[in-house]
Amino acid sequence: MPQPDSPSGLRTGLRGLTTRGRSFLAAGFTAVLCAYVFGQDALLQIGVLLAALPLAAAVLLVRTRYRVAGGRRLSPYRVAAGQEARVHLRLDNVSRVPTGLLLLEDKVPYVLGPRPRFVLDRVEPRGFREVSYRVRSDLRGRYPLGPLQLRVADPFGMCELTRSFAASDVLTVVPQVQSLPAVRLAGEASGHGDSNTRTLALAGDDDVIPREYRHGDDLRRVHWKSTARYGELMVRREEQPLKARATVLLDTREIGHRGSGPASSFEWAVSCAASVGVHLMERGYRTRLLTDTGLAVPGPESGVIASVGEAAGLLLDTLAVVEQSDGGGLGRAEEVLRLGGEGVIVAVLGSLDDEQVARLGRLRRRAGGAVAILLDTATWAGLRHILPDAPDQDATDQILRLREAGWTVLPARAGDSVPALWRLAERTAGPAPYQSGAGS
Repeated sequence: MPQPDSPSGLRTGLRGLTTRGRSFLAAGFTAVLCAYVFGQDALLQIGVLLAALPLAAAVLLVRTRYRVAGGRRLSPYRVAAGQEARVHLRLDNVSRVPTGLLLLEDKVPYVLGPRPRFVLDRVEPRGFREVSYRVRSDLRGRYPLGPLQLRVADPFGMCELTRSFAASDVLTVVPQVQSLPAVRLAGEASGHGDSNTRTLALAGDDDVIPREYRHGDDLRRVHWKSTARYGELMVRREEQPLKARATVLLDTREIGHRGSGPASSFEWAVSCAASVGVHLMERGYRTRLLTDTGLAVPGPESGVIASVGEAAGLLLDTLAVVEQSDGGGLGRAEEVLRLGGEGVIVAVLGSLDDEQVARLGRLRRRAGGAVAILLDTATWAGLRHILPDAPDQDATDQILRLREAGWTVLPARAGDSVPALWRLAERTAGPAPYQSGAGS
């Protein structure tokens, strides 16, 4: 555990004088001056005593070498927006002398709540004290905690010195993740079944990679050509199906969203993308996150991340700090998907124009299945509270065009539940009209 730096020097002690200490010092100097002017020896003694008391407290406090160590533990270190996390603090007295009155203070951002302060009375030699406090934020992000500050005071309250620990921690507030129902998406098998079938169909008998026969192998898997070539019994390797792949496309364009703060359409979209991404990972998809800026976060089994838990944590950590972009289109995301767009695409989209709808139509041709969660951002801005059911002709035309291109479109409005919306993906899913002759 880290230890604080100990200040030294009378000047440091004088800077740590409290209001009480400064008042005693001023009163002592005044009494000494009056005693000199009026020739009162008794007043002189009183003035020296008043001035000496805070000075002695400062010197004593500066020369006191408290050896303390402090630590911090977060439980948990990653928390969803709107939920509480607990911060545990521990202070150890590693010296052979007891401490005096200690005031412990931890530095936290204002969005997490008030700055916690604790008063610790005498800590025995080799003893420790543990305290804790709670933090909560409705805004996602990464918030630094610390450094921990220790205020040492003398018994008379004349002087107070602050010693800081260098260590700090980070609390990550991630978007809220909602549990989604298991639905069968259109084209969801194209990430593994179709691709694997095409590979096996194109592979001839000479393309089989054999291995040595092992006890217990099925004799029907014996590869006779390789056996004759190598002079020992060889069998075909077991076929390893490709893992289903999925891409969650998040539209972060500032011009595509309305509202501000936690109730904005952008925050709803971020939470929706987090829920969908974690849900697909739990269902076995090798899921990556992609934004309109071209930012791509790999999923499990990508060569960098091994487990689903690590991949989900990386996705949530990325979404915790994602910000709105000043871009105007989806061109960069299209470039990334050109390098490998097979599998399922789930796009969480804000307001679109005709060019972006056309780009989405081209992206659909590179995917086995595609679901578009299209936000009616006007409902987040309160522009349709008078006629909430009034149709938006432009939005209706965009939905029709996307569906004609093969997208499963789920219109979303302010207040809609992500699990209820996701359940419609199976009911509204239909075969893409161009799949029989797809190509790009």
